[in-house]
Amino acid sequence: MVSKSTRFVLLVMGLSVLIGTGPARGAETALPETVTIKTRHGFDALVNRVEKAVARHQMGLIALASASRGAAARGVKIPGNAVLMVFRNDYAVRMLQASVPAGIEAPLRIYVTENPDGTASVTYRQPGAVFAPYRNPGLDTLADELDVVFRNIVNDAAGG
Repeated sequence: MVSKSTRFVLLVMGLSVLIGTGPARGAETALPETVTIKTRHGFDALVNRVEKAVARHQMGLIALASASRGAAARGVKIPGNAVLMVFRNDYAVRMLQASVPAGIEAPLRIYVTENPDGTASVTYRQPGAVFAPYRNPGLDTLADELDVVFRNIVNDAAGG
């Protein structure tokens, strides 16, 4: 007969083995329908291009957050990164008319990151994927429109 303490030790060892067989810590996996485009532009230039593309495609830049710029202000150098939060009020009204809980998804984000070779990449999650979990026809219609808008913004910014 196996004692309770021995069973406990065996259980802990078994769980340790199972946990150790999962995905590697730090492994990067993008959420479904996440699009990343590596560009020939440098980080600051790409951020500027995204800002201009947002305006050209008649969307609003709600906010820009950058850990690298914040770190630089403290004298710390890390690879460039910036999250641009993008939306527009008429889309917000339609989103909330369709689903108040979906309001947490706005503004939608575009992420610019500096690559080791000095170029930068732009990443965004397709609005259709962001709103899909709500299973709401009104949001689906809105998301279809926003999929086109965000694809155009990112392609415009990445091009040239």
